[in-house]
Amino acid sequence: MQINSLFSKRYALLLGFSGWFLLFSLLLRIVFLLWQLNDLDLSVFSLLKILGTGFLFDVGVLSFLFVISSLYILIIPQKWIGSTLDKIAIYFGFSLTLLIFVFTFFAEITFWEEFKCRFNFVAVDYLIYTFEVVQNIHESYPLYILIPSMLLITGFIFYYFWKKQFFNLTFSTKVSFKNRFITLLIAIVLMSFYIVFVTNSNAEWSKNRYNNEISKAGIYSFFAELRNNKLDFKTFYSSISDEEVFQIVRDNLQEENAKFLTNDFSIKRKIKDSLSSENKPNVVFILIESMSASFMSEFGNEEKITPFLDSISNQSLFFKNLYATGNRTVRGMEAVTLSIPPTPGQSIVKRPNNSNLYTISNVFKSKNYKCNFFYGGDGYFDNMNAFYGGNGFDIYDRGRGSILSDAIKTTRHNIDDKEVTFENAWGICDEDIYNKMIKVADEYHQKKKPFLNFVMTTSNHRPYTYPENKIDIPSGTGRNGAVKYSDYALQQMFAKAKNKPWFKNTIFVFVADHCASSAGKDEIDVKNYQIPAIIYGQNLIKPQEVTKLCSQIDVFPTLFGQLHWSYTSNFFGTNVLSNNYKERALIGTYLKLACKTNNNVMILSNQKNNSNYTWNSVSNHLKVVPMNKSKLNETIAWYQAADYLYLNAKLK
Repeated sequence: MQINSLFSKRYALLLGFSGWFLLFSLLLRIVFLLWQLNDLDLSVFSLLKILGTGFLFDVGVLSFLFVISSLYILIIPQKWIGSTLDKIAIYFGFSLTLLIFVFTFFAEITFWEEFKCRFNFVAVDYLIYTFEVVQNIHESYPLYILIPSMLLITGFIFYYFWKKQFFNLTFSTKVSFKNRFITLLIAIVLMSFYIVFVTNSNAEWSKNRYNNEISKAGIYSFFAELRNNKLDFKTFYSSISDEEVFQIVRDNLQEENAKFLTNDFSIKRKIKDSLSSENKPNVVFILIESMSASFMSEFGNEEKITPFLDSISNQSLFFKNLYATGNRTVRGMEAVTLSIPPTPGQSIVKRPNNSNLYTISNVFKSKNYKCNFFYGGDGYFDNMNAFYGGNGFDIYDRGRGSILSDAIKTTRHNIDDKEVTFENAWGICDEDIYNKMIKVADEYHQKKKPFLNFVMTTSNHRPYTYPENKIDIPSGTGRNGAVKYSDYALQQMFAKAKNKPWFKNTIFVFVADHCASSAGKDEIDVKNYQIPAIIYGQNLIKPQEVTKLCSQIDVFPTLFGQLHWSYTSNFFGTNVLSNNYKERALIGTYLKLACKTNNNVMILSNQKNNSNYTWNSVSNHLKVVPMNKSKLNETIAWYQAADYLYLNAKLK
């Protein structure tokens, strides 16, 4: 590797490292290209654009490294060059940086395997929730191979640089203060250019999502997501006047039994049921981790991995055309608890000012219910404890080290070791959390207090481990086993509940938080948002198959309609069985926001570029069609209204 004569040899190591990084980044990009070869829109032009865009983002990563290195070279006195202190600093800094970059390349491959994208906000979360992530990595991958491999590669590269005299050149060459200052200044200008003018979305030049993701650089993407924890809707997305927004949304929320309480920018309304008598059964709500509709036989799966859900769906109010709002657990929680479309950026569950909101707990508590939230791991993860504890739910979780804030006026109950038969990185197995839920249900039945028990499951998640000898698929062997165990645990819970005195007066609701995967080549992979939703109540809920297009946000409003409840609603969701219900599904990624109506899909981009498609349900392919102004404004209205209400504290 030759050093450009225009630069002082004092920078030999930095330039050599840069060449190594660009080469390895190129190789990784080629690996991803081969990995997704069948999903790419590939031509000579698109290949060159992928590689060229990727190179520009790789240079952006190096610009930050150049500033740090050039600053060190500027401030160290000339007489100290090659000294013991200089050698220690450079040897240590080079080794640490090299190890971090090698680790990053390994991490990008495992991240791509799971999410089919470069580092995003999930990776940022992984940096925060270290216990769960480290345990998950330990249980999912052969660290006894990965760690030595990373160290071996790092050692080999270090030896190459030492053998080729890069260190000797760096330690034996002096450079004038003027040249050092100019070099640092150039590096700062280059870094500033990337900070000010180059965003991660500049890599999204293609309609094919894989083309865009491979064009990105993992490290650059990570820090871009770290900066973009939330996005102001009107700054980043196409918008219309607030007056038009709320006119459109309120028109969509017009039910025959609904009356808006104010005429301002609000959706708060009174739902008045035609029956004077209300049913007040207990409600057990199960939010099932990663349970795609495609896993069920009812949606065409032939592997028979969800026998319980398939059997009970025929005895229930079964939603055959319902879509998740997002691709993460916190999005599912947000959707069912707040009945709200996904706001751009981070979920409200993880954003500030998310307590004392108007949630389903307000409706249940107005009917004298006790609301409880159950999670098999430590609820500090994804801010679940703070969100549910701040919105009226008592907490039952594993409690492995954190406590609720004193400002949250709920009670936290720990799930003790003696109540646990199996546990992995994400928490106790589904059977254990259901046993805890049943125990609490028994307590409230004894008190003659109706309850809403909200359970978030964990078993259907990598590393896909669960108790042995429960099903015919060995633990830890893959997603199908985790799905089948999750279904088995539901069946066991249901069998135990049937023997309880409170069973006949209890409604069970099963809904997925999101699909097992949402990645696809289109901007939004529509099929990977379809989830099952089941409302069962023996002699309480009339079995019916619902084929209307609807959303997670509609589950509880539909349940309230089945119970003939009159209540105050501040929800975007409505009763799907209402005569005035208008079919639509609101789905999104971290940055893309979409509205599906029939087979039309309108997508809003954070670059204020909007796309209109027709969706082929057989091929799961989006085809570009001319823009429809009316559908565009309706899509904008849903998301702009949700953002407005949150920012103006009107979700209370």
